[in-house]
Amino acid sequence: MATYVKPTTKPGMEETQEQVHKIRITLSSKNVKNLEKVCADLVRGAKDKRLRVKGPVRMPTKVLNITTRKSPCGE
Repeated sequence: MATYVKPTTKPGMEETQEQVHKIRITLSSKNVKNLEKVCADLVRGAKDKRLRVKGPVRMPTKVLNITTRKSPCGE
């Protein structure tokens, strides 16, 4: 990611640039209760350190099952 630093014309007016680290953690599980607990612990730990947190973004956990007949002739 490219960062743009605006040139300053006056000496002593330089701003301190902090480097931004973007971290994305993907957790997957069928057990929603444990997943929510771990996610809450991660968010709480990040907020204790005064980090900016977005999320959690919940993803679907259901699996679509389609029952079909398997015959040797292909029909």
